[in-house]
Amino acid sequence: MTKPGKVFILIVTILSFFIGCAEVPLTQRKSLHLVPQSQLQTLSLQQYDKVLKESKLSKDQKKVNMVRRVGKRIAGAAEGFLRDSGLEHQIRNYQWEFNLIEDDKMVNAWCMPGGKVAVYTGILPYTRDETGLAVVVGHEVAHAIARHGNERMSQGLLVSMGGIALAVALREKPSSTQKLFMAAFGMGASVGILLPYSRVHEYEADRIGLTLMARAGYDPRAAVPFWERMMKQGGARPPEFLSTHPATEARIAQIRELIPEALPYYEKSR
Repeated sequence: MTKPGKVFILIVTILSFFIGCAEVPLTQRKSLHLVPQSQLQTLSLQQYDKVLKESKLSKDQKKVNMVRRVGKRIAGAAEGFLRDSGLEHQIRNYQWEFNLIEDDKMVNAWCMPGGKVAVYTGILPYTRDETGLAVVVGHEVAHAIARHGNERMSQGLLVSMGGIALAVALREKPSSTQKLFMAAFGMGASVGILLPYSRVHEYEADRIGLTLMARAGYDPRAAVPFWERMMKQGGARPPEFLSTHPATEARIAQIRELIPEALPYYEKSR
């Protein structure tokens, strides 16, 4: 067997082994985790500290308190969710922290692996109130407990390995042919693997996030008007199949279908 062939078999073997080692809670989708969680958390903490040092934290105590109040309730719901999913051992991986960054032009929020969360003041006009904020925080925390960050990094590693193997296979081909195939491989990896998986992650975070906010005592039906406000934000958007995020219309339609799944948790929490 040729060396390139052995490399491809090695990649497939690694993929087949690891893809059965992790499962996303609630959706039960098999996911790929090649990066040790401890290493990922160390890198995340370093990046989080860097962002905080380079950013201006909000001094609006009312807004800061709201972010931390919502965050505390969502974090508690996340830990309960992990326990009920048979993943109680993962709770120790999260050291929750919630900060509000002063940046009215940044309509965003994120949660690092390990539970470090940042909300930007630019998204608050769209959340409007505590329940709207719970939609956002629940979604971002869902990314963390579904370990999407690890999966994204793992996918990138496999794509890099595949690129190396392809380069070896084409090393005796003319230069123009090599460039053509490598360009095709890059586009195929992006559109065929990385972007679709990112959209899967967004849909999963929506689904898990609705459950988290409902368990935390927030009405999951508030997700629909929030995303409708986001849709009215305007601006050019790429076609859904070339975007890392699902089209807002598709997202709202799916959220409507998922609300009945989360609503009993909200009713129970009242």
